[in-house]
Parts: sequence; C-alpha cells; structure tokens
Amino acid sequence: MERRISGDIAFICGRWPLDPSRSTIVCIHGAGESSLLWHAQVEGLAERVNTVAIDLPGHGRSGGRAQSRVEDYARAVIDFIDGIAAPRPVPCGLSMGGAITQQLLLDEPVRFPAGIIISSGARLRVLPALFATIETDFQAYIAMIDRSGFSEKTPVLVKQAFLEDSLKADPAVVHGDFKACDRFDVLQRLGSMRMPVLIVSAEDDQLTPPKYGLFLEKNIPNAVRCHVREAGHFVPIEKPQEVNAAIAAFLDANGL
Repeated sequence: MERRISGDIAFICGRWPLDPSRSTIVCIHGAGESSLLWHAQVEGLAERVNTVAIDLPGHGRSGGRAQSRVEDYARAVIDFIDGIAAPRPVPCGLSMGGAITQQLLLDEPVRFPAGIIISSGARLRVLPALFATIETDFQAYIAMIDRSGFSEKTPVLVKQAFLEDSLKADPAVVHGDFKACDRFDVLQRLGSMRMPVLIVSAEDDQLTPPKYGLFLEKNIPNAVRCHVREAGHFVPIEKPQEVNAAIAAFLDANGL
C-alpha cells in the first residue's frame, strides 16, 4: 500500500501507477473519518482492481477546507479522479461517503460505470442532540460511535485504530460533515440511477439500519444487495473478507 498526494487530497492506493486496463475503486469515508477505514479493501482488492481511498478535504492528511454539503464533497472527488486520471472509476462510499457516491452517480452518470454504497441511505437525517454532543463533549461522541457504530460481537482490537483515528478529528469538521448528512436527500431521484449498484448493509448497524439498504435495493433499478451478519455500521473494518468478496463478485458480474 502506498501513500500519495494529488493536489490537496491525500490518498492511499494498492499500487502506483494505476493500471489503465483495470477499473478503479475510489473509496470515500464517512463523517469525521479518514482513509484508514478502507485499509483492508485497498490492500485486499489490489490484485483484482486499482484501489484508491481518499482523505476528503480537511480530513486526515488532506489540505483544503472541509465542507457542509454533500454536493461540494462530490465535486472535490470528481476533481481528484480527474487529477489522477483514474480509469473506469467506481465510487465506493460508506455513510456520508455513500451519500457522496449517490450524488456522483446521479449528477455525473456518464463518468461512472457502477457504484458501491455501504451503510448508507438516500436520506440521512441527524438527531439535533448529536450536534450538541460534538460541540460540547467530543469524547462522549467517540464513545457513542464505539457503542452504536460497531457490532457488540466486534473485538476491541479490530476497532481500536479506527476509534483512535476518529478522536484526532476536528470537532468543527465533524459537525460540518453531519450537517452535510442532515441536508442530504435523494429519495425522489433514485429511480434515475441506471448503472449497476452494489448495496452493502449490516445486521447490527444502528446508525443506518438494514432497512436503509433495503430501500436503496428496491428503488435503484440495477441494484443488488449484500447483507452482512454480525457486523455494524463500520462493516469494512468488522468483516473485511465478506465485503471484499462482495465487491469482487460485483465487479466480475458487471465486467469491471
């Protein structure tokens, strides 16, 4: 795995340069997170496809300004994809990253042959109390992420690095990210998403329960869903082999 920078955007990749004969999975993290979320996918799928995971602007090692609208993050991802000349890009996003993925597929359908939406929904309303917790007690917010974001069956060692990384985030950035989630709503547009889409939901996800993924599956014309048992919201970390196998099978089924 390599660490690189394109413009203001820091990213990790399975190998560099990208193979022009392969599609490129572009992994997009959720609110207040970083590319650390995707280490198992970047490494585990590198023999099958070009793998890239970005730190969104203002996150992780990236420069630039964090945003408070999904549309603005989507534009930053497009600029990044153009900057690295990613062949046949397939956006793959979790939670807010899943919202960004939907925005990309809806607004720029010609660019993307397929998409992958993990632990996300077509509308992502946020409880007002969460904003207050982020502002006044960030440690309590991280404890909530630990409690609600992972399956109780997930070992501490599996989630430790992710939680430590999340604790380094700027609370103002996290607050803005959740504002972006709260504003996001493409419920009425899903039917126009015509490319193949993989939906991944998880049995113990309390933040975006499985019904969110089921709704996406039913309302996106060419969607298929993989439902992962004994995993929570952060299923790429909790069950990386299952997620990687689902992604590889999806790529194979669609000639990507």
